Amino acid sequence: MPVPSKTVLTGLANPGLAEPDLLRLEDIGVRLGGREILRDVSFTVRAGEFTGLIGPNGAGKTTLLKVILGLQAPSAGRVLLNGSPRPRRGNGRLIGYVPQKLSIDPDMPLRARDAVALGIDGNRLGLPLPSAARRDLVDEALRAVGADGYADERVGELSGGEQQRVMIAHAVISRPRLLLLDEPLANLDLRSEQGIVAVLARLAREQQIAVLISAHDMNPLMRETSTVVYVAAGRAAAGRTDEVIRTEVLTDLYGSRVDVLHVNGRVLVMAG
Repeated sequence: MPVPSKTVLTGLANPGLAEPDLLRLEDIGVRLGGREILRDVSFTVRAGEFTGLIGPNGAGKTTLLKVILGLQAPSAGRVLLNGSPRPRRGNGRLIGYVPQKLSIDPDMPLRARDAVALGIDGNRLGLPLPSAARRDLVDEALRAVGADGYADERVGELSGGEQQRVMIAHAVISRPRLLLLDEPLANLDLRSEQGIVAVLARLAREQQIAVLISAHDMNPLMRETSTVVYVAAGRAAAGRTDEVIRTEVLTDLYGSRVDVLHVNGRVLVMAG
């Protein structure tokens, strides 16, 4: 079933639940420098869902995350958080964010636990935070991502996968309900990719955090994500993975022939 010219997204909402969507985008459009980057992008994400934001480099995934964060004003449409229009400034304790690029000097004397502690903001947590409470929160966050074994090592000396775990702990220590990650699997080896995806899936499942993770390759996410938002040519299609990752849907989305091939458990999207 092809995607209409105005993006229609299915499968991410559960109409049987009364609770509002944690995140809802309605007909989002973005123009930068007179150029249309995104148009008519709509999708929803609920608590506990692990959703892949998929698309080629330059498709607008980072721009879309910036719109959700309030760092980029849309030219059209609106963002709803927990059923209410997104405030112009500030996310409260609702959103955690792991940015795309992480550059840390190996000589910087910053331990993993110190980096995680920087994510603590007493006002966001609504708690007075004496040193013992801060230490407990940091230890809990490190354990949640499997980084407690190198809590006292310098962040700059950790591997890429270990650094990503630390940054995820930094993002979730303030107990957000929505976690956004911009290409956290980039430049990681296969084992590290699998480890990060497993951590995120567990956080979504056990803590009921809504996770939205951007990636250009969907294959590392396939085992854990049941829903995807696929961005291409300024538009998006969303729904269950088996609804969206289909030849006819992606061909309509790209505006030219695209073949979706399944080879040895992997999905290949081929333009031709």
